[in-house]
Amino acid sequence: MNDKNEALRLQNHVLFPMYLCVKEMTNYFSSLLEPYDLTYTQFIVLIYLWEMGKSSLTEASDALMLDPSTLTPVLKKLQSKGYITRERDESDGRTLILKPSGSCLDIIDKIAKLPEKALLYSGLNGDELETFRSLAVKTIEHINKEKGANNG
Repeated sequence: MNDKNEALRLQNHVLFPMYLCVKEMTNYFSSLLEPYDLTYTQFIVLIYLWEMGKSSLTEASDALMLDPSTLTPVLKKLQSKGYITRERDESDGRTLILKPSGSCLDIIDKIAKLPEKALLYSGLNGDELETFRSLAVKTIEHINKEKGANNG
């Protein structure tokens, strides 16, 4: 193999280990959520609404970086499970307001320890986890800035 193709080798890729890490951690976390009949996307929506208290669909979509067309079926499923309410804003009927229900607060209590289990599963210590998280956030922020520059 010549030097110009060295970057193609999997051992030199940055994305490949990131992909494997996300895949394995998501699979593990999904197994933790399975007894609660939740997907990871449903989990992050519940956590977001628990934190916010209420949110519009647009705000949730922006915060979670999920397209509204992706988020809507998740919200409908969570509503059918009794975890959230979806109501039109009285002052602006075009705005959909999302709120956690009492059942959401109950399930939050049950799943509160799951992120800690996932962190332990990662094998990283506190400093490593914070470095990993901050590098991931930095990468996401840069990508979003690039997307904005390319769309503007």
